[in-house]
Amino acid sequence: QVQLVESGGGLVQPGGSLRLSCAASGSIFSIYPMAWYRQAPGKQRELVADIGRGGTTHYADSVKGRFTISKDNAKNTMYLQMNSLKPEDTAVYYCNTGHWIGSSLIPRRSWGQGTQVTVSS
Repeated sequence: QVQLVESGGGLVQPGGSLRLSCAASGSIFSIYPMAWYRQAPGKQRELVADIGRGGTTHYADSVKGRFTISKDNAKNTMYLQMNSLKPEDTAVYYCNTGHWIGSSLIPRRSWGQGTQVTVSS
């Protein structure tokens, strides 16, 4: 079983920045698509950004122009650079892998603990 561990969350003021990291226990980033998700209280988990094994990226409309997803295959680590943070970005952020079914990225059933991001003045 591949284990994914998120880190880098914290409390930041609106307009600030954070960089999240996702470390994998195995060499999977060059084989499978990876993605960042987030879940705010009372809301469904949503896809924030994904990156394919070849490096192709996609972003949710709500974060386009502000967030950047990247990965380092050699280090088995994925990143989410978050700039111009807004209070509505407050959520627990998770990373996961999965597979594509048509145009939908389906994540694995297993999730880690995530990392809390709180944007508040």
